[in-house]
Amino acid sequence: MATARTDPRPARSRARLLDAATTLLRSGGPSAVTVEAVTRASNVARATLYRHFPSGNDLLAAAFHALIPPAPIPPDEGSLRDRLIAALEGFSGLIAEAPISLAAMSWLALGGDLEHIRWGDERRSDSPEVRTLRERVAEQYAAPFDAIFDSPVAVAEVGEVDRTRASVLLLGPIVLGKLSTLPDFDYRQVAVAAVDGFLATHAKKPEP
Repeated sequence: MATARTDPRPARSRARLLDAATTLLRSGGPSAVTVEAVTRASNVARATLYRHFPSGNDLLAAAFHALIPPAPIPPDEGSLRDRLIAALEGFSGLIAEAPISLAAMSWLALGGDLEHIRWGDERRSDSPEVRTLRERVAEQYAAPFDAIFDSPVAVAEVGEVDRTRASVLLLGPIVLGKLSTLPDFDYRQVAVAAVDGFLATHAKKPEP
């Protein structure tokens, strides 16, 4: 019995479009991802672009998703303080050297809408591509802290913590340092201060 064959051309054209969009995003930021630039770089027709990506938001969300690097993995051993500092140092390097995750987060926070690549129904701000990007960004920032706070050592020292609140308190100073563009910002020093402040306010109080 003959096996039905899938036409590989749609997958190839989508891959070329996404490769072009990610190259433009990496080199020039979101404003560089235009319909003209993507179709020219990919050698794919506009009609095909519109079939694969119903809106500009979908295209840019898919490009951001493809460029987001893996989350930093905290060490398995060490004290809670040491593991948290190591995680923040990992995020510091990620944000300072490959700030695409921060750019994606900022784009999502602004509503994921860019006039220069508008087509289709841009009001669908929570399309599958955008929703997938939101989940990817959230996973990247949550995964290292989940691994740390789920450990018996962390449970013994700080108990159950609000993971979103913890991420904001710990990562906030690091993100602000990147946004401030200060040339002499000491990520290591800020990471240590953020961890020490967090542990000082969240450590379990000794029972009387």
